[in-house]
Amino acid sequence: MDTAVDALAELQAAIPVAGRVLRTTDLMAPYLRDEAFLCGHGTPLAVVRAHTTREVAAAVRVAAAHGLPVVPQGARSGLTGAANAVDGAIVISLTAMDRIIAVDAAERTAVVQPGVITATLRETAAQHGLVYPPDPGSWQISTIGGNVATNAGGMCCVKYGVTGEYVLGLEVVLADGEILRCGRRTAKGVAGYDLTSLFTGSEGTLGIITEITVRLRPPPGESRTVVASFASIAGAGNAVAAIIAAGMTPSLLELLDRNVLRAVENYRPMGLDTTAEALLLAAVDTGPDGRAAAAAIARLCRAAGAGEVHTATDAAEAEMLFGARRMAHQAMQQWAISMFPGGDGGVIVDDVAVPRGRLVELMTGIAAIATAQGVLVSQVGHAGDGNLHPNIVINRADPASVDAGRVAFDEIVRLSLALGGTCTGEHGIGMLKTGWLAHELGPVGVRLQWAVKHALDPAGILNPGKALAPPPGENGMTPRQRRAGP
Repeated sequence: MDTAVDALAELQAAIPVAGRVLRTTDLMAPYLRDEAFLCGHGTPLAVVRAHTTREVAAAVRVAAAHGLPVVPQGARSGLTGAANAVDGAIVISLTAMDRIIAVDAAERTAVVQPGVITATLRETAAQHGLVYPPDPGSWQISTIGGNVATNAGGMCCVKYGVTGEYVLGLEVVLADGEILRCGRRTAKGVAGYDLTSLFTGSEGTLGIITEITVRLRPPPGESRTVVASFASIAGAGNAVAAIIAAGMTPSLLELLDRNVLRAVENYRPMGLDTTAEALLLAAVDTGPDGRAAAAAIARLCRAAGAGEVHTATDAAEAEMLFGARRMAHQAMQQWAISMFPGGDGGVIVDDVAVPRGRLVELMTGIAAIATAQGVLVSQVGHAGDGNLHPNIVINRADPASVDAGRVAFDEIVRLSLALGGTCTGEHGIGMLKTGWLAHELGPVGVRLQWAVKHALDPAGILNPGKALAPPPGENGMTPRQRRAGP
């Protein structure tokens, strides 16, 4: 018997429950890839729909015994190819591990399985009078495990931080199938190396997360929302710089350019000002002090050249504005589809961050790149963090259009690094940016990164080709993968 046949037989024996191990092409089809347009995928040997940590460990032990790749997956809502299958892999889907194991309101913690949907955790926390602040754009469909694996961000990061700041402890299946518990459930603790932070953001390349202990918070005060329209995108950027320089801590500070506003209005009309070149959306949640803070933000926006500044009068109006921001990605996708015959339009989503003082340079540079490449690029993102998500619209049926989109994508990353920024603010590296990661880390950083990988996964079976810069001496290119780089 060959390795694949042996491995399948052992996998089925180790996880004998019907429906857990998928082997046919049609059943495996939904598990081949995430939402990254530029990334290819392979054909897995099998898909394991794990329901327990023991099943994850059993699948990893089979893979380790036969030297097979292992690709962990959550909801596959990512945008970098981190969840894409590779040839001959055992894909382990964690979406069925969706229990909220415990909520301790007194300690303000929750223990959850990785398949719990972010929105479900937030709803459950609210039932206990608490909040779970991280709010990635895909919060209604993404899983906590995926959020932790990518250290996901969101609209409220400007005040409340990213996912990793709420992860207290983890249960992780290692590359040999052993089960590790790291971290804590106490308010304080500094025992040993911080392995919890090491696994957070590692995109499944160091271990497979099967349980997460998260920190919860008391709810914020009443929120007030300010929306300001600008005749130039630079004006909006200057307003962001002024708000941050004033020492203010808005709970949300988001930017939408004219293209995004038009796309949202086409997708779901709500009376947005589509004549403005940019819209800045800010919120403060400091309760009684919020009125003064909102007024100060409004004054700074006017001083930066805002043509119209409005403060939301009630929670429903504010939620409508937040909804416009949240639907930006779906709206751009639908707008792109409608722009080309046969519905062949598509969107390449970039993710870069720069020091907030250089945000205006980034935004004006992106506009110049779009003009130079002859592509439409919308700008939307978490302006308060200096984190933008340029949406590059291309015709998927036209190779020249796709190539122009690829060039624009790379030029935007190149510009961000030149401005002292990073190649990814929150989406992660996946398959998409391994070459750029090498450029950002430098040779010493790449060497240390691979030393950590080798220590935890010496055979290199965990999510190969993802999240890491190419090993020293390799250019990071394979026939099936496009790894952008300088």
